[in-house]
Amino acid sequence: MKKTFLFLALASITIISCRKDHEEIVPEVSIETQNSYDDESAQKFLETHAFDAKGNLKEYVATDSTQVKLASLNPITLPSGVIYLVRPNAQPIPGTEIGSTDILHLMSNTMTYVATNTNDNVAFTSPYTFRNNIAGLGVPEIDPAYYYVKQSVLDNATTELAKQRSFYEIEGFQEGLKHFKAFNIPDEDNYNLQGIIIVPSRAAFARDAHFNYINISFKDRSFVFNFQVYKTTPR
Repeated sequence: MKKTFLFLALASITIISCRKDHEEIVPEVSIETQNSYDDESAQKFLETHAFDAKGNLKEYVATDSTQVKLASLNPITLPSGVIYLVRPNAQPIPGTEIGSTDILHLMSNTMTYVATNTNDNVAFTSPYTFRNNIAGLGVPEIDPAYYYVKQSVLDNATTELAKQRSFYEIEGFQEGLKHFKAFNIPDEDNYNLQGIIIVPSRAAFARDAHFNYINISFKDRSFVFNFQVYKTTPR
Protein backbone atom coordinates (compact mmCIF):
# COMPACT_ATOMS: atom_id res chain seq x y z
CA MET A 1 0.00 0.00 0.00
CA LYS A 2 2.85 2.38 0.88
CA LYS A 3 4.44 1.67 -2.48
CA THR A 4 1.16 2.53 -4.18
CA PHE A 5 0.92 5.89 -2.41
CA LEU A 6 4.56 6.61 -3.23
CA PHE A 7 3.95 5.84 -6.89
CA LEU A 8 0.89 8.09 -7.00
CA ALA A 9 2.79 10.92 -5.33
CA LEU A 10 5.64 10.64 -7.81
CA ALA A 11 3.19 10.48 -10.70
CA SER A 12 1.47 13.65 -9.47
CA ILE A 13 4.80 15.46 -9.27
CA THR A 14 5.62 14.32 -12.80
CA ILE A 15 2.28 15.56 -14.15
CA ILE A 16 2.68 18.94 -12.49
CA SER A 17 6.24 19.23 -13.79
CA CYS A 18 5.08 18.39 -17.30
CA ARG A 19 2.41 21.08 -17.12
CA LYS A 20 4.98 23.63 -16.01
CA ASP A 21 7.33 22.62 -18.82
CA HIS A 22 4.40 22.83 -21.23
CA GLU A 23 3.78 26.44 -20.21
CA GLU A 24 7.36 27.65 -20.00
CA ILE A 25 8.79 26.59 -23.34
CA VAL A 26 7.39 29.57 -25.27
CA PRO A 27 9.40 32.80 -24.95
CA GLU A 28 7.44 36.02 -24.63
CA VAL A 29 7.39 38.41 -27.58
CA SER A 30 5.83 41.85 -27.90
CA ILE A 31 2.04 42.10 -28.02
CA GLU A 32 2.21 43.36 -31.61
CA THR A 33 4.36 40.40 -32.65
CA GLN A 34 2.10 37.94 -30.85
CA ASN A 35 -0.92 39.39 -32.61
CA SER A 36 0.75 38.93 -35.99
CA TYR A 37 1.70 35.35 -35.09
CA ASP A 38 -1.90 34.65 -34.07
CA ASP A 39 -3.28 35.97 -37.36
CA GLU A 40 -0.76 34.14 -39.53
CA SER A 41 -1.24 30.90 -37.61
CA ALA A 42 -5.02 31.13 -37.95
CA GLN A 43 -4.74 31.50 -41.71
CA LYS A 44 -2.36 28.55 -41.88
CA PHE A 45 -4.81 26.52 -39.79
CA LEU A 46 -7.52 27.20 -42.36
CA GLU A 47 -5.22 25.99 -45.12
CA THR A 48 -4.24 22.79 -43.35
CA HIS A 49 -7.55 21.55 -41.91
CA ALA A 50 -10.88 20.26 -43.19
CA PHE A 51 -14.17 18.91 -41.82
CA ASP A 52 -15.08 15.25 -41.66
CA ALA A 53 -18.63 14.03 -42.31
CA LYS A 54 -19.73 15.05 -38.79
CA GLY A 55 -18.02 18.43 -38.82
CA ASN A 56 -15.00 17.43 -36.76
CA LEU A 57 -11.72 19.07 -37.69
CA LYS A 58 -9.02 16.93 -39.28
CA GLU A 59 -5.79 17.44 -41.19
CA TYR A 60 -6.34 18.44 -44.82
CA VAL A 61 -4.85 16.01 -47.33
CA ALA A 62 -4.50 17.56 -50.77
CA THR A 63 -4.56 14.18 -52.51
CA ASP A 64 -7.93 13.30 -50.94
CA SER A 65 -10.55 14.48 -53.43
CA THR A 66 -13.33 14.15 -50.84
CA GLN A 67 -11.86 16.89 -48.65
CA VAL A 68 -12.32 20.64 -48.89
CA LYS A 69 -9.90 22.75 -46.89
CA LEU A 70 -11.45 25.26 -44.51
CA ALA A 71 -9.92 28.18 -46.39
CA SER A 72 -12.13 27.32 -49.36
CA LEU A 73 -15.36 27.42 -47.32
CA ASN A 74 -15.67 31.21 -46.97
CA PRO A 75 -14.27 31.87 -43.50
CA ILE A 76 -15.01 35.43 -42.35
CA THR A 77 -12.49 37.51 -40.40
CA LEU A 78 -13.96 40.15 -38.09
CA PRO A 79 -12.17 43.43 -37.21
CA SER A 80 -11.19 41.93 -33.84
CA GLY A 81 -9.27 39.16 -35.60
CA VAL A 82 -11.89 36.53 -34.73
CA ILE A 83 -12.59 34.14 -37.61
CA TYR A 84 -15.84 32.26 -37.98
CA LEU A 85 -16.78 29.62 -40.53
CA VAL A 86 -20.37 28.47 -41.00
CA ARG A 87 -20.23 24.86 -42.16
CA PRO A 88 -22.37 24.31 -45.28
CA ASN A 89 -25.54 22.23 -44.90
CA ALA A 90 -25.14 21.92 -41.14
CA GLN A 91 -27.24 24.79 -39.83
CA PRO A 92 -30.66 24.82 -38.14
CA ILE A 93 -33.55 25.95 -40.32
CA PRO A 94 -34.80 28.43 -39.33
CA GLY A 95 -32.87 28.22 -36.07
CA THR A 96 -32.99 30.40 -32.97
CA GLU A 97 -31.10 33.64 -32.47
CA ILE A 98 -28.49 33.29 -29.74
CA GLY A 99 -28.86 35.94 -27.06
CA SER A 100 -25.85 37.44 -25.31
CA THR A 101 -27.02 36.13 -21.94
CA ASP A 102 -28.69 32.91 -23.06
CA ILE A 103 -28.10 29.56 -21.40
CA LEU A 104 -26.27 27.47 -23.99
CA HIS A 105 -26.33 23.74 -24.51
CA LEU A 106 -23.01 23.44 -26.32
CA MET A 107 -21.38 20.41 -27.90
CA SER A 108 -17.77 21.13 -28.76
CA ASN A 109 -14.25 19.95 -29.25
CA THR A 110 -12.27 23.08 -28.46
CA MET A 111 -8.49 23.34 -28.55
CA THR A 112 -6.19 26.09 -27.34
CA TYR A 113 -2.81 26.87 -28.93
CA VAL A 114 0.09 29.28 -28.70
CA ALA A 115 1.11 30.84 -32.02
CA THR A 116 4.91 30.81 -32.28
CA ASN A 117 7.70 31.35 -34.77
CA THR A 118 10.00 28.33 -34.87
CA ASN A 119 12.83 28.56 -37.37
CA ASP A 120 10.83 31.10 -39.41
CA ASN A 121 7.77 28.83 -39.39
CA VAL A 122 4.82 30.63 -37.78
CA ALA A 123 2.10 28.23 -36.66
CA PHE A 124 -0.08 27.12 -33.77
CA THR A 125 1.90 25.01 -31.28
CA SER A 126 1.44 23.55 -27.79
CA PRO A 127 -2.07 22.16 -28.42
CA TYR A 128 -4.19 21.57 -25.34
CA THR A 129 -7.80 20.48 -25.01
CA PHE A 130 -10.06 23.13 -23.52
CA ARG A 131 -13.34 21.25 -23.92
CA ASN A 132 -14.28 17.96 -25.59
CA ASN A 133 -17.84 16.81 -24.93
CA ILE A 134 -17.71 14.47 -27.92
CA ALA A 135 -14.95 12.27 -26.51
CA GLY A 136 -16.30 12.67 -22.99
CA LEU A 137 -19.89 12.12 -21.94
CA GLY A 138 -21.24 12.72 -25.41
CA VAL A 139 -23.74 15.32 -24.21
CA PRO A 140 -23.59 19.12 -24.45
CA GLU A 141 -22.04 21.34 -21.83
CA ILE A 142 -24.74 23.50 -20.24
CA ASP A 143 -24.31 27.18 -19.45
CA PRO A 144 -20.52 27.55 -19.76
CA ALA A 145 -19.08 30.49 -17.83
CA TYR A 146 -16.63 31.28 -20.64
CA TYR A 147 -19.68 32.40 -22.65
CA TYR A 148 -21.67 34.07 -19.86
CA VAL A 149 -20.77 33.88 -16.19
CA LYS A 150 -23.68 33.88 -13.75
CA GLN A 151 -24.29 37.13 -11.91
CA SER A 152 -24.35 35.16 -8.66
CA VAL A 153 -20.75 34.11 -9.25
CA LEU A 154 -19.69 37.73 -9.62
CA ASP A 155 -21.73 38.81 -6.59
CA ASN A 156 -20.18 36.10 -4.40
CA ALA A 157 -16.60 36.66 -5.54
CA THR A 158 -14.15 37.66 -2.81
CA THR A 159 -11.66 39.62 -4.92
CA GLU A 160 -12.14 42.57 -7.24
CA LEU A 161 -10.56 40.61 -10.08
CA ALA A 162 -13.02 37.74 -9.72
CA LYS A 163 -15.92 40.21 -9.82
CA GLN A 164 -15.10 41.09 -13.45
CA ARG A 165 -16.77 39.34 -16.37
CA SER A 166 -13.52 39.47 -18.32
CA PHE A 167 -11.98 37.15 -15.72
CA TYR A 168 -14.23 34.33 -17.01
CA GLU A 169 -15.65 35.17 -20.42
CA ILE A 170 -13.98 34.73 -23.81
CA GLU A 171 -15.05 37.83 -25.68
CA GLY A 172 -14.07 36.54 -29.11
CA PHE A 173 -16.25 33.46 -28.68
CA GLN A 174 -19.21 35.64 -27.76
CA GLU A 175 -18.56 37.75 -30.85
CA GLY A 176 -18.25 34.82 -33.22
CA LEU A 177 -21.33 33.04 -31.91
CA LYS A 178 -23.50 35.98 -32.97
CA HIS A 179 -23.10 34.71 -36.54
CA PHE A 180 -24.67 31.32 -35.78
CA LYS A 181 -28.11 30.16 -34.70
CA ALA A 182 -29.10 27.51 -32.19
CA PHE A 183 -30.87 24.25 -32.92
CA ASN A 184 -33.73 23.13 -30.71
CA ILE A 185 -32.87 19.48 -30.19
CA PRO A 186 -32.55 17.21 -27.12
CA ASP A 187 -29.16 16.89 -25.49
CA GLU A 188 -29.17 13.17 -26.30
CA ASP A 189 -29.33 13.67 -30.09
CA ASN A 190 -26.36 12.78 -32.27
CA TYR A 191 -24.16 15.74 -33.06
CA ASN A 192 -23.51 17.42 -36.39
CA LEU A 193 -21.07 20.25 -35.70
CA GLN A 194 -22.03 23.50 -37.36
CA GLY A 195 -18.71 25.27 -37.75
CA ILE A 196 -15.70 26.84 -36.11
CA ILE A 197 -14.71 30.05 -34.35
CA ILE A 198 -11.01 30.90 -34.14
CA VAL A 199 -10.32 33.35 -31.33
CA PRO A 200 -6.88 35.01 -31.33
CA SER A 201 -5.29 35.54 -27.94
CA ARG A 202 -6.07 39.27 -27.97
CA ALA A 203 -9.80 38.41 -28.17
CA ALA A 204 -9.47 35.77 -25.44
CA PHE A 205 -7.49 36.44 -22.27
CA ALA A 206 -4.34 37.90 -23.90
CA ARG A 207 -1.95 38.34 -20.94
CA ASP A 208 -4.56 39.10 -18.33
CA ALA A 209 -5.39 37.08 -15.24
CA HIS A 210 -8.25 34.63 -15.76
CA PHE A 211 -10.28 31.92 -14.11
CA ASN A 212 -8.48 28.59 -13.69
CA TYR A 213 -10.49 26.48 -16.14
CA ILE A 214 -8.06 23.63 -16.90
CA ASN A 215 -4.96 24.22 -14.75
CA ILE A 216 -2.88 25.87 -17.45
CA SER A 217 -2.22 29.51 -18.22
CA PHE A 218 -4.07 31.00 -21.20
CA LYS A 219 -1.42 33.69 -21.63
CA ASP A 220 -1.02 34.34 -25.39
CA ARG A 221 -3.29 31.38 -26.16
CA SER A 222 -5.68 31.31 -29.09
CA PHE A 223 -8.76 29.08 -29.15
CA VAL A 224 -10.35 27.03 -31.92
CA PHE A 225 -14.00 26.24 -31.13
CA ASN A 226 -15.43 23.38 -33.21
CA PHE A 227 -19.02 23.22 -32.02
CA GLN A 228 -22.78 22.89 -32.24
CA VAL A 229 -25.32 24.84 -30.20
CA TYR A 230 -27.98 22.24 -29.39
CA LYS A 231 -30.35 24.80 -27.94
CA THR A 232 -30.59 28.00 -25.97
CA THR A 233 -32.96 29.22 -23.30
CA PRO A 234 -33.40 32.80 -22.07
CA ARG A 235 -31.78 33.43 -18.71
